[in-house]
Amino acid sequence: MIKLPGLIDPHVHLRYLDPHKEDFLTGANAALAGGFTMILDMPNNNPPITTFPRLQAKMDQAAHYTKYDLGFIFGSLGDNLEEFKKVKDLVYALKLYLNMTTGGYIIDEPTMRKIFVEWNKVTGGVKPIMLHAEEDVMDSVIKIVKETNQPTHICHVSSEEELSEIIALKKEGLPITCGVTPHHLFLTKEDEKKLGPYGLMKPSLKSQRDQDFLWANLQHVDVIESDHAPHTKEEKESAKPPFGVPGLETTLPLLLTAMSQGRISKEQIIEKCYTNTKKIFHTPDQENTYVEVDENEEWILENDKLFTKCKWSPFNGWKMKGRVKKVILRGVTVFDHDKVLAGSGFGKIV
Repeated sequence: MIKLPGLIDPHVHLRYLDPHKEDFLTGANAALAGGFTMILDMPNNNPPITTFPRLQAKMDQAAHYTKYDLGFIFGSLGDNLEEFKKVKDLVYALKLYLNMTTGGYIIDEPTMRKIFVEWNKVTGGVKPIMLHAEEDVMDSVIKIVKETNQPTHICHVSSEEELSEIIALKKEGLPITCGVTPHHLFLTKEDEKKLGPYGLMKPSLKSQRDQDFLWANLQHVDVIESDHAPHTKEEKESAKPPFGVPGLETTLPLLLTAMSQGRISKEQIIEKCYTNTKKIFHTPDQENTYVEVDENEEWILENDKLFTKCKWSPFNGWKMKGRVKKVILRGVTVFDHDKVLAGSGFGKIV
């Protein structure tokens, strides 16, 4: 048995405004089962969380249901700069979408520059801006980060080209961090052929060469983030399937399995799923909070045993080695041997 700190996932999409989708309750169950005691929730709801009243309404509803500690990310399309001062102490980052993805909240370079300047001014350059920024927009990102020196986190880096560019920027001393998802570490575009719509995501799955490059340069990756996007089976099997896959419950088992194969160390898991996340997003401490893991237990991941409301995973049927047995949050056992014990409202809005 090994002990890990309560993990933090800075990139989660709960869909609390859609009653048929993952909500604060089912999302909390999935997170605890996966060893996460804190998550940061993304703003691309419908309508997007781009105003103080919408953020407050979301926080108020979450307070009734959350079983873990829950923080929020604010959004912007460039038309809400006056809201930044109202929310700066309530959120951990600002999220911008520079490529098309779920919700269609996309902005151009002049808008991005305006947002960067204002967020940097309002937050004193302390709170990061998170970007969905793939290869085609990185030139704009580099230019604006150099102009503003604003701490910037590039989400879900998926290719050799992207990570190579980020490594070079880090060597220049720019305030850039990056995250990689488990699905880009463990799946390739060959898997997408088998998975069909269940392998459809943004950024898309890449080649084996790209995946090998991510693993070979893991020391340059700051965070492993799930990008948990728990769309329903009905949506995924529709004529226009949405992008994204659930990941809260599978991130740690996949990493533990990789640890058993010598591909990642326990120390790296802690660094990329806890220590660096705390540093980048300035999340609060959780006293007496930890996860107990049986690193030797072998088991098969099965869709119908998942806690997420969507009840599917691209890793269904995979053999895992390493399993979460117990989660303790502030001295209270909230998950124990496949049972969520925490009640609604036990967690905190942080």
